[in-house]
Amino acid sequence: MRFSDIIGQEELKSHLTDSIDKGRISHAQLFTGIAGAGTLPLAIAYAQYLNCPNRKDGDSCGVCPSCQQIAQSAHPDVHFIYPVNKQGKKSGEVVLSAEFLPQWREIMSQSGGYFTRQEWYDKLDLGKTLQGMISAKEADEIIRRLSFKSFQSQYKVVIIWQAETMNEEAANKILKILEEPWENTVFLLVAERGDLLLKTILSRTQETSVPRLKVEDLVSLSGASEQERRNMARLAAGDVIQMRRMVQGEGDELREECFDLFCRLMRLSYNDKHLELLDWADEVAQLSREQQRQMLTHSARLLREAYMLHAGLGRISYLWGEEAKFCNNFAPFIGNQNIEILISEIESAMRQINQNGNARIVFTHFALAVSKQINRLK
Repeated sequence: MRFSDIIGQEELKSHLTDSIDKGRISHAQLFTGIAGAGTLPLAIAYAQYLNCPNRKDGDSCGVCPSCQQIAQSAHPDVHFIYPVNKQGKKSGEVVLSAEFLPQWREIMSQSGGYFTRQEWYDKLDLGKTLQGMISAKEADEIIRRLSFKSFQSQYKVVIIWQAETMNEEAANKILKILEEPWENTVFLLVAERGDLLLKTILSRTQETSVPRLKVEDLVSLSGASEQERRNMARLAAGDVIQMRRMVQGEGDELREECFDLFCRLMRLSYNDKHLELLDWADEVAQLSREQQRQMLTHSARLLREAYMLHAGLGRISYLWGEEAKFCNNFAPFIGNQNIEILISEIESAMRQINQNGNARIVFTHFALAVSKQINRLK
């Protein structure tokens, strides 16, 4: 993975390569941001640049043995750790990342490093409810691997993807390594929610916040007309994964489902149909975690668009079709009195879902809270 393979993030790439060129290499770094912004590709490109003997023009060469091995997730001094699990696991059975390296290499090859946690779980065939985790045994394995001398490179690198999925015991073991690091050993933690990590780990890492991509970075990913590309890029909200789904039409069914759930939530809220709202919450609770997150994300977008229409800013709205029709009709009930509270409720529900909260309880509270706010403008 070369920096030139990564979409956008030019200033960040320059900062990362410059820090290595000047010898400012922190032993523990944290890349935070959504998967579609390129957090994992940036971490891999950093490791590749760090160990490339033929760096040139702010990038690794891409052809030396070290670069080729890292590109294939096969470098003996670059270790990948990620949340894993499996169906039918026996009580006390240890499941480690190394067991699923073929699946990791496959999804890396297919996506270029741009994939969600749910897509990884789908690759592991975990179903709707089973979640992956980075366990204490995985931390022990990291310590064991790092106890050996490096095979061929100056630096040993450990890339921990979805670091917030470490259980408490694993996190404490990793913390001990970060407190007393081996020489020429670099930890690159990748997380969507850095705030879910232990505060002591956060205090010992150098954080790189990876921003969402610009519209201009995404428009080139589609062969559609200029206006269609810009509309899709705006709707993708700086997320390569979402943009690819829209370009390929893969997200159409999910978008329609999310839109239907949003419309029903708003209508039931407006009409004070509390019993039906409980049914709505039960239905959403049956979705996968990724589908629930998508529903909340789409709801936030549609609420913001409705608020802009309410504020007379329809000229900069990116709605069309059924979405435009519904939001135009519902805009009078989304105003200054409730927009911030509604978005706050969405963010709260998202946090609880990311922390594996009980979905039925989360969405029951969410639906009733939304109903209360919609009725403020009736």
